[in-house]
Amino acid sequence: MERQSPIIHYTHPATDLVRTARKRNTTYIGNIMEQYLASLPSKNLEPLWNRMNDMVPPLPKPMAKPHMWKYSTSLPDLLTAARLVPEEQADRRVLMLVNPSIPPPHTTDTIYGGLQIVNPGESPPAHRHIAFACRFIIDGEGFTAIEGKKMSLKRGDLIVTPTWHWHDHGNEGEKPFVFLDMLNLPLFMHARVHFTEGYSETRYPSTPCDESDWCHPWDPVEKDLRSQIGDHAIYRYKTRDGKQLSTSIGMQAERISPGKFSSASQTSSSFIYHCYEGEGYTTIDTPSGERYTFDWVTKDTFAVPAWSKIQHFNASDENEAFLLAVNDDPFLDLLGLRHP
Repeated sequence: MERQSPIIHYTHPATDLVRTARKRNTTYIGNIMEQYLASLPSKNLEPLWNRMNDMVPPLPKPMAKPHMWKYSTSLPDLLTAARLVPEEQADRRVLMLVNPSIPPPHTTDTIYGGLQIVNPGESPPAHRHIAFACRFIIDGEGFTAIEGKKMSLKRGDLIVTPTWHWHDHGNEGEKPFVFLDMLNLPLFMHARVHFTEGYSETRYPSTPCDESDWCHPWDPVEKDLRSQIGDHAIYRYKTRDGKQLSTSIGMQAERISPGKFSSASQTSSSFIYHCYEGEGYTTIDTPSGERYTFDWVTKDTFAVPAWSKIQHFNASDENEAFLLAVNDDPFLDLLGLRHP
């Protein structure tokens, strides 16, 4: 049998020199790279390759966190503001709903929310602004006048204020008038084109108006929700010609049957939800993998970041639950930013 010769591994002396040179070269290149990166900020330059996960992430990365504002907790602070802050000092007496992870005016990354209170006999000064606004009446009765049309409002009504329209609010009743402000203010943190103009007089001249494209009473909304078949129904607020209320934020209302729940949903949109009536809870699974459960009752408000999986549950076996929500659907659709 032929014997095989043993395999002998031979390393040329030059190999060790090459390895040593490579190590030294790596160290040298590292030093050069460090100096190179350190030189960029002074030139207002930054390497994208160090921030690819931020710029092109594998999943949406909203800065906003889910958060809930219990009305039972917020109302005492709002009433205190109504006592301490004069109408002429506040202009608009509002407690902003500030997301815990982003500074004002963010309630979500794209939507601002606030609780506004108008005392009996008050009428904050008329003004107009670039921002688009929706307002949902929570407590009391009052009015909003837009471009000379004075519309009476009660709990559950929704009023919209288009861009650059003169408007003011007032309370001619005997109880505080409270509503949820919803505006597209966070968008102006990137497009710095927002501003306001005050009217020359306290009130903009107006006359009573029974119907308007800007006013959406609750009763027809609830009637539509109750007419829909199924345990969960959605009503989307539209103009008379079937368009979204604005190009930046949209509105919807939802019904959940007693003891039932909605299907789980996940979209690129963010939401501010408000419980018009009922009791229940909502589960929120964020893109970062966190899970939140919010127990809500009538008049509570909570924020839902983009790309969160959400599901609503009605905790009552007898009564239906109704939720109102503002979303950024029109903004995402108009710019083509929605996940297919």
